[in-house]
Amino acid sequence: QVQLVESGGGLVQAGGSLRLSCATSGTTFSINDMGWYRQAPGKQRELVAGVSSGGRTNYADSVKGRFTISRDNAKNTMYLQMNSLKPEDTAVYYCNAVSCSGVRCYPADFGSWGQGTQVTVSS
Repeated sequence: QVQLVESGGGLVQAGGSLRLSCATSGTTFSINDMGWYRQAPGKQRELVAGVSSGGRTNYADSVKGRFTISRDNAKNTMYLQMNSLKPEDTAVYYCNAVSCSGVRCYPADFGSWGQGTQVTVSS
């Protein structure tokens, strides 16, 4: 069974930065397309960034230019560097699989989710 462990969230002021990490086990990480999702209170979970197994990245318009997704296949770990944070970025952030085709990535999942990591941006 795939295990996903997100970490690195916290409380930060608007304009600040955070770096999230996603440690995975139970899957051949290097062949998976991976992504970061977030869910704000009262809203549906949304995909914010994806990285293909080959390293191609894709971002939602709302985070483009501020967030950077990356992966370290040797460590089975994925990262999300978040800069210039805004109050509307406040959410629980999750990592999971995505399906990348061409220049875009689409939601997918391993059939289970981690506990997520809370990001709170104060104004």
